[in-house]
Formats: sequence, structure tokens, C-alpha cells
Amino acid sequence: MIYFLKFGAAFVMPPGIFILFFLWCSYKLFGRRERGIAATLFVASIVLYVISTPLASSAWMRNLESAYLPPKNPTGDVIVVLGGGATQDTPDLDGAGGLTDGATSRLLTAARLYYRLRIPVLLTGGQVFEDSGAEALIARRALIGLGVPESDILTETESRTTGQNAMYTAAMLKEHGFSRPILVTSAFHMNRSVLNFEKYDIDVLPYPTGYRVNLKPRAFHYMWLAPQAAALDNSVCVFQEELRYFVTKMTGF
Repeated sequence: MIYFLKFGAAFVMPPGIFILFFLWCSYKLFGRRERGIAATLFVASIVLYVISTPLASSAWMRNLESAYLPPKNPTGDVIVVLGGGATQDTPDLDGAGGLTDGATSRLLTAARLYYRLRIPVLLTGGQVFEDSGAEALIARRALIGLGVPESDILTETESRTTGQNAMYTAAMLKEHGFSRPILVTSAFHMNRSVLNFEKYDIDVLPYPTGYRVNLKPRAFHYMWLAPQAAALDNSVCVFQEELRYFVTKMTGF
């Protein structure tokens, strides 16, 4: 019963309510013999519905996140952590500004790798927008709070994009004599990140983290057919990553 109620509620909240509204508009337009517009709106509604379902979005996200898997016994001489977003003035235990969920997952993985390998951590990421936080500096404060010595933390604070992450990090790696970087970023982001580092002849060891979906499909449940904002967000994330990967591959930027 509870899942039945959740399924129905999915069509009351966005994006489900908009899908129903667009279908209703399509029906009305068809009745007024505006069949071309009605058909277009109907198709758009179905597309929106499909990309909003966990059934479709999870399959696409799973394919993207499976490009690389974390090695069981990682080795390297530096841990490179890509920025993933930060707030500027939100309260924290020892200051202002915090990392977003994705960036926090990356940092936690980096900290655990540090305590296993005891190699330096290089944090890369600047202040992307005027109202966002300085990613590498906030991550540095958090790492110190987790007990990582300041002497083992390097920061790159100029980059605003994944391409710039790779460009500025490549220069720092050469400056400090690092040749075997372990790259930590979100699983959905790893494919494009590796490509950007390859542009600068940097051979990284991918260590993906922050998975959004299971790597193996589970038994089907009808809730997979309910439109959900989180599923729509996953679909958009996949589309963005694939588009940016294609652009980087074609243009080098």
C-alpha cells in the first residue's frame, strides 16, 4: 500500500504533475484539430516521462559510472582530488563555507586513501562563481580537520573547469616531481576527467567514488516507472557528461 501511495504521489509533484499537464494539453489540442501541435506536445511529454523514470536514468547512469572501477590495491605518489562545488558562507565546525555532497564524497575517499597510503593530497578547484566557495581551500580546511597534516596537502585554486583542473594540476605534478597520481572524482565524472588529463600526457590511476546508482541492476519494482526529480537529475547529468566528453574529444577543450 505504501508503494502504491508513493507511486501516485509521484504524479502530484514535479516532474510528474507537469507530464500530466502536458498530456492534458495535448488531448485538448487534439480535440481542437491542432493535431500537429498536439502530437509534438504528446511526444515531448513521453520523452520527459521516460528520462524522469529511475528505470531509464539508472541504466544510463550505470553505464557511465561503470567506465572505471576503483582498484583494490591502489598505488601512487600523490592523490589528486577534483573540486565538485562548494558554498561560500554556510556554517562549518571550524569556519565558513562547505563542500557540496559530491565534493564531500570525493574528499572522504581521499582522506581514507591518505591514511592507507600516506602520500600527499593535491586539491584542485577555485571559486567558480561569485557566490560559490573556494573549493580547494575549503577542502583543505576539512582535510586538516580530519587529521591530515598541512605539510601533506597541496592546493590549486585557479581552475574553474575540469579542463583547467587538469591543466593546472599537470603543471603542479611536474613542479613537485609526481609521476603516479591517483585521481579521485565522482564516478559519473571520471570518464571525462581522465580524458582531460590525457591531453596533458598525465597517466592517472582512476579512483571513482560517490556512485549515484547500483552497479548491478536489481529486481524490477514498479516504482522504477514513477517519474522522480532525482531520476531526471541523473538523466541530465548523464547527458551533460556525454556532451562535454564529446566536445572535449573533438575540440580539445
